[in-house]
Amino acid sequence: MSAAPYKQVLSKLWAEPKVWLITGVAGFIGSHLLETLLRLGQRVVGLDNFSTGYAHNLEDVHVSVGEAAWKRFNLIEGDISNLENCAAAVNGVEYVLHQAALGSVPRSISNPVATNRANIEGFLNMLVAAREAKVMRFIYASSSSTYGDHSELPKVEDRIGHLLSPYAVTKYANELYAEVFARTYGMTVIGLRYFNVFGERQDPNGAYAAVIPRWFGNLLRRENCVINGDGETSRDFSYIENIVQANLLATFVSGEGAAGEVYNIAGGTRTTLNKLYVLIRNSLSQVRPDLPHLSDFEPVHGPFRPGDVRHSQADIRKAARLLGYKPTHSVEQGLDEAASWYATHASDL
Repeated sequence: MSAAPYKQVLSKLWAEPKVWLITGVAGFIGSHLLETLLRLGQRVVGLDNFSTGYAHNLEDVHVSVGEAAWKRFNLIEGDISNLENCAAAVNGVEYVLHQAALGSVPRSISNPVATNRANIEGFLNMLVAAREAKVMRFIYASSSSTYGDHSELPKVEDRIGHLLSPYAVTKYANELYAEVFARTYGMTVIGLRYFNVFGERQDPNGAYAAVIPRWFGNLLRRENCVINGDGETSRDFSYIENIVQANLLATFVSGEGAAGEVYNIAGGTRTTLNKLYVLIRNSLSQVRPDLPHLSDFEPVHGPFRPGDVRHSQADIRKAARLLGYKPTHSVEQGLDEAASWYATHASDL
C-alpha cells in the first residue's frame, strides 16, 4: 500500500511503545495481532480461555518473533464472562483489541446460550473493566452478519436488515453497547465489521471451521470439499493482514468524526464459492506440485446452510476516508500466502 496512514502508525509504535490487551489472543486473528505488536516492540497482555484458541498458535508466534520479543508478552488464562478476569487483564493497559468471541453462525443456532454468554455478557464485562481502568481506546471485532437479509450491495454501515442468527444478534448488541458506553461514559470505542477473514493459523478442523481453512485441509488430505448450495453464493473474503492494519489504524485515528464509529473491514470485492474453490486448488497446486490430484479434484454440493445470506460485499469507503484503510492483499494474493502455510503444516492438519 502507499505510505501514509498505516506507515505513520507503524513508525509511531516503534518510537513510542505502548501497553496492549488482546482478548482471544490464542485465536487466529488474536495471534496475528500479537505477532505484529511484538515485532513492533510493544508490551502485550493476552487473555484467552482456550475454548476456540490454541496454545500452538502462541507457540508459532513465539518461534516467529524470538525470545527477546516474547518476554514482552504476558498471558492470562481466563474468561471474558468473568468480570474479575477482565479487570485483571486491563490493569495497566493503554489499548484494548477485543477479539474474543464464540464465532460461527451454525454454532450460534445450535447453542445460542453459549454464544450470548461469550459475545454479549463477555463484551459488556470487557467494556466495564476497560472503563474502570480508564483505557485510552477500545477497538472491538464486529461482523458482517449484522447486515442480515439486507440485499443491497455493497453493504454500507448505516443500512442493515433483519438479523438471521443468534450470532448476528450478539454482534449487533455489541455495537449498541459500544455506542452507549461512548455516549454515557465518554469512552473512545471503535467497531470493525469483519467480512470473512482468512489466513495462516486459521483452524481447518472441527464442526465450525470456516470454508477456506476447511478446504485447504480437505484438499491436502484428498477429502471432498462440500459447497453449500449451488456455489454461486458470494462473500467478501479478506486476508488477515488487512485486519491487522485496520485494528492499528483504528487505535490511533484522530480525524474528526472517526472515533465512536463502526467500519466495514474487507477487501471490497465478491468471490463466489465456486471461484473460491478453484483459486484454493490452484494456489495449493503451485506449492504442492507433488499432489497430482489437485489438478482435477472436484467439489461436491450439499444443501444451503440455515442462517446464511446469499451475497455479501463490503463498501469500504468509510474506512478508507476516516481511518486511512487500504487493503494490502487481494483474495488471490492472500490465498497464495495461506497456501504456503497450510502446505508446510499439512502433517498437523
